[in-house]
Amino acid sequence: MKGSQTAERNTVHTVLGPVPADELGVVSVHEALLSVVPGAEHAFDITPDRAETFEVLVGKLTEFRDHGGRTIVDSTGMFHGRDVKLYEALSRTTGVHIVASTGMGPEEMLGGYFLTPQTNPPTPWPADKFADLFTREIAEGMVVPRVERRGAAGLVATAANPDGMTATEENLVRAAARTARDTGVPVSLRFGKDAVHDLGIVVGEGLQADRVVVGGLDRRDAVDAGAPLEIARRGAYVALDHVGADGGIHVTDAERATLIRELVDAGHGDRILLSSNATGVSLGEPGLDLPFSYILSTFVPRLTAQGLGVTDIRRMLADNPRDLLSVR
Repeated sequence: MKGSQTAERNTVHTVLGPVPADELGVVSVHEALLSVVPGAEHAFDITPDRAETFEVLVGKLTEFRDHGGRTIVDSTGMFHGRDVKLYEALSRTTGVHIVASTGMGPEEMLGGYFLTPQTNPPTPWPADKFADLFTREIAEGMVVPRVERRGAAGLVATAANPDGMTATEENLVRAAARTARDTGVPVSLRFGKDAVHDLGIVVGEGLQADRVVVGGLDRRDAVDAGAPLEIARRGAYVALDHVGADGGIHVTDAERATLIRELVDAGHGDRILLSSNATGVSLGEPGLDLPFSYILSTFVPRLTAQGLGVTDIRRMLADNPRDLLSVR
């Protein structure tokens, strides 16, 4: 993979192949086209309808495009509903670029195959074994079960338990960092209990901080601890990626807009990324039924009211995600 990086520089891996980074336009960096609890497709009360799923997602992506959106990043990783062939068809039909991800986490979403290899006593996979799996999904293409490999993943997504990173999750995070370091794609890190600590594990593997987006930094505990500012100071991207989740464990949209203003005033406008963690179609658990266009239609006016200009907003929605997703 290293030998191909010069040719790939300034391009981004989408499900339809590499595209010039400057063509991404407005990007939503952490959404879920599909959210399927592993095994939900076999439940007695769930009847997946692929044609209906396609039509629903076409409608949502078209609305996103009509509001000025150009690229959706599906940051769910390998085993939470990813359907590469469906994503290809959606991208061709709507004209929206789709960047899919490899990676896994948190531990509770992993199957026993990855947690209890046939050793005595059972042990989790080591980081290098996870890294090999993720790297192949970038170098050789993402796996379509029982069929073939398709297009290359555009990032490595991983997540830890909010109560604190487990040993298995640390292996996953280290594997994500090693994969990104060796292939040139970025890491999307959904931190556990301590965002700064978890970022330290990633950069400790030799990956530059500006190749990492730390997600979930609009969680109230992270904001109260000053994590967004500290993560930006360390050079990583700050993802405020629950826009529209107005309260609860996350800050409100009004608080989120104020936080963005503070980050910009502190000189970190080039570190901010926005999305809603919206779910297109969900099976097995409730998803966040929010339009992919919500940021463009509803949240941007809040930012304007905070005194942010067109240049600031374009930097967060287009320039920053372009720089993050570019292979380098």
